[in-house]
Amino acid sequence: MIPDDRADPEMRIGELARRTGASPRSLRYYEQRGLLTSRRDRNGYRRYDEAAVQLVNNLRHLLGAGLSVADVREFGSCLASPDLESSPCAPALEVYERRLRTLDERIAALTHVRRDLAAQTEHLRARTASRHAG
Repeated sequence: MIPDDRADPEMRIGELARRTGASPRSLRYYEQRGLLTSRRDRNGYRRYDEAAVQLVNNLRHLLGAGLSVADVREFGSCLASPDLESSPCAPALEVYERRLRTLDERIAALTHVRRDLAAQTEHLRARTASRHAG
């Protein structure tokens, strides 16, 4: 008798990719970074349980929001939460606040660089205009 794969509650990497919109390469990356786990068949194929769908969706959301892998690791078991945003875990606020501080520092530094570059541009533009006028 041939086993019915549809009865298996686990899925291969291609199915998890299809259900989450993540590429198989991203899923392997999450696994390499310790954010996602799988079990291996005898043939080496990865197998994921149903909970991996929610976990990957949360990972994609958090990473897409600009958090780093290190940031996301701090969420721990909360990563598997079916509604991460409605019932955030304790580390979430700290991670978000820290990331916002980092972004604010970068924005301030870039604003300073932009202001200097704009002043230099105006200075050169004025010198170029005065040369052409005279």
